[in-house]
Amino acid sequence: MDTPQIAFAAPYDRHTEAIRPEWIDYNGHMNVAFYVLVFDNATDALFEAMDFGAAWRKRSGRSFFAVEAHVRYLAELTLGDDVRVATQILEAGDKRLHYFHTLRHKTTGIVAATMEMLSLHVDLGMRRAIPFAPADRARIAGFAAAHADLPTPDGAGRAVGLRKASEPR
Repeated sequence: MDTPQIAFAAPYDRHTEAIRPEWIDYNGHMNVAFYVLVFDNATDALFEAMDFGAAWRKRSGRSFFAVEAHVRYLAELTLGDDVRVATQILEAGDKRLHYFHTLRHKTTGIVAATMEMLSLHVDLGMRRAIPFAPADRARIAGFAAAHADLPTPDGAGRAVGLRKASEPR
């Protein structure tokens, strides 16, 4: 199958938000749950840009379900901070999409958090993972190709756990 030529930001970095008062916890910084919310909003923006948003769900009866995520909290965010999320597609299979979000403070560029995600393509009637339709698969291949030459993001593929003092970082 030929991969279509698609003009797509590499990485896709169009999602921005400001940290809201209701997201601040008793420690005076953004609560962990709201980092995930920002990443979820960035996922929605990515899917809309790829034409896998609300209109596609309605006409196809299909969607994406998150099945795995790994979040790293790297820096505090506080009330009013503006953030930008860059997303990189790492891999696309017949019914899976593997991608990586990097959340940065918009002014300083400091990486505040990352989230690695695996989503499945699901038939909403059957509630089961199914292969992409050929046209959707070709479109996804184009987006993945746009990101194929990017370096692997710092933190991708990491596991949760404690290292022994003798193990290298």
